[in-house]
Amino acid sequence: MAQEILVVGAGMVGVSAALELTLRGHAVTLVDRRAPGQETSYGNAGVIQREAVEPYGMPRDIGTLLSVALRRSLDVHYHVGGLLSVLPQLFRYWRASAPERHRQISRQYASLIAHATSEHERYMALADAQDLVRKEGLRLVYRTPQAFDQALLDSERLQREYGIVFAPMDGDALSAAEPAFRIALAGAVHWLDSWSVSDPGALVERYAGLFQQQGGRLLVGNAESLRETASGWQIDTTQGTVDAAHAVVALGPWAAQLTRRLGYRLPLFVKRGYHRHYTGGASVKLPMLDAERGYVLSPQRRGLRLTTGAEIAHQDARPTPHQLTGAEAEARGLLALGEPVEADPWLGSRPCCADMKPVIGRAPLHKGLWFNFGHGHQGFTLGPASARLLADLIEDRAPYTDAQPFSPARFGA
Repeated sequence: MAQEILVVGAGMVGVSAALELTLRGHAVTLVDRRAPGQETSYGNAGVIQREAVEPYGMPRDIGTLLSVALRRSLDVHYHVGGLLSVLPQLFRYWRASAPERHRQISRQYASLIAHATSEHERYMALADAQDLVRKEGLRLVYRTPQAFDQALLDSERLQREYGIVFAPMDGDALSAAEPAFRIALAGAVHWLDSWSVSDPGALVERYAGLFQQQGGRLLVGNAESLRETASGWQIDTTQGTVDAAHAVVALGPWAAQLTRRLGYRLPLFVKRGYHRHYTGGASVKLPMLDAERGYVLSPQRRGLRLTTGAEIAHQDARPTPHQLTGAEAEARGLLALGEPVEADPWLGSRPCCADMKPVIGRAPLHKGLWFNFGHGHQGFTLGPASARLLADLIEDRAPYTDAQPFSPARFGA
């Protein structure tokens, strides 16, 4: 039965949810303060990570933790105030990263990742967006033989357990594949099933355009005005008040503020990240993670995009692009990087949950309220797969993959 549904948040996750529900015949209104794909979904490395079957766990060895604490690592940076404000969430994250618990979480997480490319492909075909995607994989490059040897062992295990495919590349093969590299590296793991997108924001815009072509409404409004009514949910937009029987919260890093007001205490936090584009220099053939330095280089329409690791800080704190400065120096040692396109680097936030799994499903305290957020580093990857699961739940049909691991009810009421 067709229903009136509000979707709040127009990043990849929200746009995908709105599109999926519209394709199924529902009357959907998508509301955001900005145009689709202008926030977190714009700022990522543009990789649909089919290989990312295991979410990023917190390091547990003393050496790595000490390096982070002393700010010697490019992978992680922090503001003291921001770190203190999320200590309870980080402690839960640390506990969830224990080896046995992390293996269990990974098996659950992988059930969504398994559908990442196939669900994107369905939308890409409908939205005529194939020109934005390359299906040639992602490389993780290693500078030292020790790190490369360990990466090969880890990759063989992932291939054996999850069926994802990689090709090992020694130093000579990597140099031939990426001739712009100035220095010899130990080798690379080339994950073959992942895809790259030349303009992440544009892909979200294509999906949003398809949503509108299918009859969906895209309006500008304030998420904080979302409120429960006797018959469902209501929100204020620039075109007036909109009512619906159901509301989907897909606000990414802004979900915590709204859900807290509604009475939920979910273990959410944000990891900030930076990027910048460079032109006039060398580039890479495929997106690559410099695994021992903690940054990504990705060829994009605007130039070669350099993205950083995680910064733990208050979401609205002043920019401190320490990681970007360090990553740029490392990248310039690897290839002729060129000159920056933007005067100031882009800064955004990734919406994270302490158990490393997204929050997808019915809100326990309210009728007709649904959650779809907390995807961490993989909102861009998992938007369509999460949308399909959410739509199954809203329609009260058997979900296409087990929904229980992602249920908001896992945190209690």
